[in-house]
Amino acid sequence: MTQPAAQLSPTAQEAIVEALTQGLSETAVTTMLAQNFHWNVTGMAFGPLHAMFQDIYEDHFTAQDDLAERIKALDGHALGKLSEMLKRSKVDEHDGHGDDKTMVAAMQKAQETLAATLAEAGQLAADHGDTLTEDLCIARGQTHEKFAWFLRSHLR
Repeated sequence: MTQPAAQLSPTAQEAIVEALTQGLSETAVTTMLAQNFHWNVTGMAFGPLHAMFQDIYEDHFTAQDDLAERIKALDGHALGKLSEMLKRSKVDEHDGHGDDKTMVAAMQKAQETLAATLAEAGQLAADHGDTLTEDLCIARGQTHEKFAWFLRSHLR
């Protein structure tokens, strides 16, 4: 049965908030990763990669807000400390050194990680009848899979 955020049990809210916090943390780390690569990419594909990394970080900046606002709707606390986000994230930081293929591969992996994290969060939300969070997670997961496909296409 579908339930609005306010009608979910405190246990369900807490579990969903935790899953969304994982997604928020990984999105924040990936946002910085994309911006780092945008600044530092070089090579023959500079133009399209510079633009694509910008598209990614701009999308992810908005996604961070969407995820944080959903956390708040579920009566949770939106994590705002980068150090805590880094601890939670399954996406690794990168120093921005390396060739364009290294950057593309790292960003592809980050996008796939985010898609998987949000798929899990969406399933958890569905299990608790939180279709609005499920919908957010599905939409974000689809976006991350699309970015992963674009990136993977550069490596073939």
